[in-house]
Amino acid sequence: MTRVMLFLVKVLLGFIALSLLLVVLFRFVPVPVTATMILDPNGITKDWTPLSRIDRNMVAAAIAGEDGKFCSHNGFDREAIEKAIEKNARGGRIRGGSTISQQTAKNVFLWQGGGYFRKGLEAWFTLLIENIWGKRRIMEVYLNVAETGIGTYGVEAGAQRYYKHSAARLTPTEAARMAAALPLPKERSVISPGGFTRRYGNTIRARIGVVRRDGLDSCIYG
Repeated sequence: MTRVMLFLVKVLLGFIALSLLLVVLFRFVPVPVTATMILDPNGITKDWTPLSRIDRNMVAAAIAGEDGKFCSHNGFDREAIEKAIEKNARGGRIRGGSTISQQTAKNVFLWQGGGYFRKGLEAWFTLLIENIWGKRRIMEVYLNVAETGIGTYGVEAGAQRYYKHSAARLTPTEAARMAAALPLPKERSVISPGGFTRRYGNTIRARIGVVRRDGLDSCIYG
């Protein structure tokens, strides 16, 4: 039993050391590839772009559509998590309460899919990036690794695919439509969206002004 315990302790310490090393490394170095990209049968189209060259409308749209409390939480939105648990208990489509920080941790260091083990690892990496990266870096990485279309990753590649120009000059409508498709990029159309995606995009478009007015992006541009 002692040998088993010693082995488990070594594994745990090794994991902690490796995870810290990777988080520190990606604080300064662009994330080269993720598990989601590697496992994508549609290939990979991406173009890492510094946040300084991504239009502020895209940042506001991401906050408006994905995580309105991004600048005020510590990586976890407890209210959103509690609401998700309540909705899931009533049945129907499973909903998550993930913040942009949690999504970034999952996208960069882990794999897609659920399970308590993966969620536990996600929480660990979320704590690390919140304390080592900070909000601006988290947003920068998120907007570069998030899937924005079939085989397309990052908002620069998405902007080029959908609008034929750089993410440095996205209009509020363009940014809102990309943000509306983020949760299901393989299923939701960015160009000429219809139904729910169009309505949701319009809602995000309206919320962009609220993000600016109320300083909900102040941790990035403050």
